[in-house]
Amino acid sequence: MPLDKLEGVELPAAADMHVHLRENEMMELVTPMIRRGGVNTVFVMPNLVPPITTVAHCLAYKKQLQELAPDVTFLMSLYLHPHISPATVKEAKQAGITGIKSYPHGVTTHSDHGVMSYEQFYPVFEEMERQDMVLNLHGELPPSQGQDITVLNAEESFLPTLKDLHRRFPNLRIILEHCTSAAAIQAVKECGPTVAATITAHHPFLIVDDWAGDPHCFCKPVAKLPSDRRAILKTLISGDPKFFFGTDSAPHPAQTKRADRFAAGVFTQPHAVGYVVDALEQGIETGVLTEEDVTKEKLQGFLCDFGRRFYKVQDERQEKISLQRRKEVVEEVLRSEDGKVEVVPFRRGKMTWEAKWL
Repeated sequence: MPLDKLEGVELPAAADMHVHLRENEMMELVTPMIRRGGVNTVFVMPNLVPPITTVAHCLAYKKQLQELAPDVTFLMSLYLHPHISPATVKEAKQAGITGIKSYPHGVTTHSDHGVMSYEQFYPVFEEMERQDMVLNLHGELPPSQGQDITVLNAEESFLPTLKDLHRRFPNLRIILEHCTSAAAIQAVKECGPTVAATITAHHPFLIVDDWAGDPHCFCKPVAKLPSDRRAILKTLISGDPKFFFGTDSAPHPAQTKRADRFAAGVFTQPHAVGYVVDALEQGIETGVLTEEDVTKEKLQGFLCDFGRRFYKVQDERQEKISLQRRKEVVEEVLRSEDGKVEVVPFRRGKMTWEAKWL
């Protein structure tokens, strides 16, 4: 096997800088699975119903999560909304909230309250810059027949907005979340050191044909062309600190993924680190990467170090994981104890690597 050299390799616990943990029964099911994936630090998305737009709501949510997974560090965020003001930013910073997440209106799950125009938020961004908070961007424009914008070019169409925000607020730390295209990767590289990007656990596997035939591979932004997947794989293992791990693990009840209009989101939490190694192995098998491209140092940078460095956090627990080949397959479905909630994990039925806690 092409990556046998990683068998038994020890790494610091991974930091997953983009997770959806939902609410109620789904939250109770998926939150304890964070550590199963080899992760002990997560940046939590705020697109609940209603969205998290106040410090009080955010802290109450964090308390719920900590009760479910006390050995995980939860970095919290607010949802960019007209209710957010410069005063909210100051309050959030004092309360230890890490960032503010922007969703364009209507492009993905629970984005009904999303941004129509960024101009009204310039005072908020100025205060975020002063307070050294992170702006997390879902980088897509809404579909537009008049402008020929579809799911396939919505991310690329957003990139001028990213560059404009960076130009206006050069000291604001900005993350372009879940890069799916070669164009997005290049745009991030062209920006200054305050702009970075996350790469998910699933996009290194996928192209448009995959989600077009399988609702459990459908997410926003959608996977795109083989050339984009190649760019993602090469960037993941490039050692460039601008790019780091953010699974965008997004669980949905199984029935909503089977419906006529299926929900956008791929669930990767239980096998987060393993999927990354699987993707690199697949990249070697298809000739996109070589075994020499994959080193412990570069893998550790992507999974463990670069995200924490950009967010200016440390792993106070100093925990370690060991990479191990699994002899089991990814579950077909995961259920709550009472059977009321079912969620289907990514690459169900496939074998995957395991992150074993030391």
